Amino acid sequence: MRVCRGWHLACYVPCFAVAVGTQAQPYPAKAVRVVIPWPTGGLTDIAGRLYFQKISQALGQQFVIDNRPGASGAIGSELVARLPPDGYTLMVHTTTHVANPHTMSLPYDTLRDFTAIGLLCAQVGLLVVHPALPVRNVRELIAFARTRPNQLFYPTSGNGSFGHLTVSQLNAMTGTRMVQVPYKGGGPAVTSLVSGETQVLISTPAAVQAQMLTGRVRALAITAEKRLPRMPELPTIAEAGIPGYDMNAWVGVFSPAGLPKTITELINLQIKKVMYAPDMKSRLEPIDPWYMTPEQMTDRVKSDYEKFGKLIRAADTKVE
Repeated sequence: MRVCRGWHLACYVPCFAVAVGTQAQPYPAKAVRVVIPWPTGGLTDIAGRLYFQKISQALGQQFVIDNRPGASGAIGSELVARLPPDGYTLMVHTTTHVANPHTMSLPYDTLRDFTAIGLLCAQVGLLVVHPALPVRNVRELIAFARTRPNQLFYPTSGNGSFGHLTVSQLNAMTGTRMVQVPYKGGGPAVTSLVSGETQVLISTPAAVQAQMLTGRVRALAITAEKRLPRMPELPTIAEAGIPGYDMNAWVGVFSPAGLPKTITELINLQIKKVMYAPDMKSRLEPIDPWYMTPEQMTDRVKSDYEKFGKLIRAADTKVE
């Protein structure tokens, strides 16, 4: 589990109610809408449902998941940006949120129009291939791809998505020309690989673990700087032959800009309580939980906005 230092669970007071404006009713006084701008079945959807099911139980109100996929998360993001910052609309989104403004024209400002509340998990990628592909490791994949420019296809959740940026970086560092095929989310992307429509994929462990166990995909390496403790046999892409390769992302919670600090802190507190709940340890471990305070997440969003902007410009990424 990843933890950013600064807050300690022991410092928290028991769960408290937050008054909204001058109203006497505590927050939340009614159901809360949680927009996930991705389809069901992917990491973002899985993480959002795991956390907000428990938060709903803790706060005694429904947190209703509303999947609004499309345009690499921009459709759901636009919906959230236009709503009032009263705490009754939240959004669970990925690092793609800060990549989108570098790949398309948006009707909202990614940095100004949202409040960062907290992270749910890391978005570590697994490099996997269809089992029919005659490669067993990263070096063999790169050699195979170099002899077949524009003939290997990789599915993504769209331009600027984690899967797109990670393979774009791999192409840039190895001179390969694997071709992106955008889908509407992580679930459909995995399905395309399993069916053989595409051949190479970088996705999250949670999204492909079942397919790995049944042999429907073959895992080669991970995108992060260090090996995953639960998959120690898998090397990093850097270890496997591409020195310097390191791509790590996140899934986090946002609201429309201007959310009162008391509500921001209450939701962040509930996220942390779920993350450290003994009964959630085995359920959250596969999605690599990662905690940040609202301030830490705000800083991370800004730095990743710059980082991914530079990567996209270097890769000459454009909307297809």
